[in-house]
Amino acid sequence: MDNSATVSTSTVNEKWTTDVSEFHITAGKLYLSPILDMHNREIISWNISKNPNYEQVDNMLDIAFHKYPNIEGLIFHSDQGWQYQMNQYHKTLYEHGIIQSMLRKGNCLDNCVMENFFGKMKNEMFYGHEYEFHTLEELECAMNEYIHYYNKERIQTK
Repeated sequence: MDNSATVSTSTVNEKWTTDVSEFHITAGKLYLSPILDMHNREIISWNISKNPNYEQVDNMLDIAFHKYPNIEGLIFHSDQGWQYQMNQYHKTLYEHGIIQSMLRKGNCLDNCVMENFFGKMKNEMFYGHEYEFHTLEELECAMNEYIHYYNKERIQTK
């Protein structure tokens, strides 16, 4: 698969991508599950959870579908994580007319746009600051603030 074809878009809500990333501090772990629009790089929906579970993904999808109720034909990329192989996930995408695109196993380049976001987020707000977060609530607040900053203020390059 040529990943440049995977990333190329002509408009918003044409291709989305998702993944889950772990943030670990002394107080515990949080898992971020965002949806990123591959055209304008906006994080359109996200959920933060203490455990990686399907409810997290389901909540993230509900938020996205409430924000964008008419997205039939959209292509939705993910890796082969267990969440994205569940029947409920397939059913939810099907019910909204979304085409699921599951990327090659073990090849992070296929999901380079999402991995790039996680890298920016962790480099800009997390790495080197892990010990500044004394509670999971402080970390969650910082994660939410970063996503708002990323969407509204941070310069995006394509």
